[in-house]
Amino acid sequence: MKIDAYLNKQFKIKAANIDFYKKNNYVKIKNILSDKIIRHFNKIISTKVEELNSQHKPLEKRNIYEKAFLQLFNLWKKNNEIKKLVFSKRIAGIACQLMKVNGVRLYHDQALFKEPGGGITPWHADQYYWPLASDKTITAWIPLQKTSLEMGPIEFSAGSHVVKKGRDLSISDKSEKQIQKTIHGSNFKHIIEPFDIGEISFHSGLVFHRAGSNTTFDMRKVMTIIYIDKDMKLKSPENDGQLNDWKTWCPGVGVGEIINSPLNPILYEQI
Repeated sequence: MKIDAYLNKQFKIKAANIDFYKKNNYVKIKNILSDKIIRHFNKIISTKVEELNSQHKPLEKRNIYEKAFLQLFNLWKKNNEIKKLVFSKRIAGIACQLMKVNGVRLYHDQALFKEPGGGITPWHADQYYWPLASDKTITAWIPLQKTSLEMGPIEFSAGSHVVKKGRDLSISDKSEKQIQKTIHGSNFKHIIEPFDIGEISFHSGLVFHRAGSNTTFDMRKVMTIIYIDKDMKLKSPENDGQLNDWKTWCPGVGVGEIINSPLNPILYEQI
């Protein structure tokens, strides 16, 4: 099967996956993408990240955010082959099923490459940065290789979307310490698991998550796609991060309007 056809072939998830996501605000699903597809996009995305990367400071001279990963955005605008992955109806359809919405738009994509020796990604919740009027958001975290615990896969505090404290914290030393303190000793399970080839996790913008350091000699390569409800509206920004996201990812959209800029195409609609 050709790549285009494969990426747009429906992947029906189990009702148990949907129930698990509703309870925990994250879920991991195996065998969404084939080994061949992963190898294909590993090569293409790695080449584009190497081309576009502007971070050349030694790790020891970077702040905690800079040590966490090399971060590049909206690669779909820079490479037509990567666009095929980002626009995949196969993955977007899963996002739609998990959120129980009628369709999803693209918010933006990110390559998150954690270098050998790269530091932790501190505890945080993504929606701190997003000027979005509802919690109908979900991120597909797509490893581009088999990812061991030593490489620093994404970790979740299962069900922590209900926690109020810590929502005002950006990714930092402070968020790592304070959110860890908040969830430590709670009833929320701290999930740390490796990823197989083709396994993808999906998490909401509200669930607390982090990643460990990369103690291997290999780059931990991950592509992420952030989806929003197709009817998502822009809210008035509450911090500088949300103001920046409004200008960057929702150009021309007014507060209270549906986020339908050219950067936010509908990727999947229920028939």
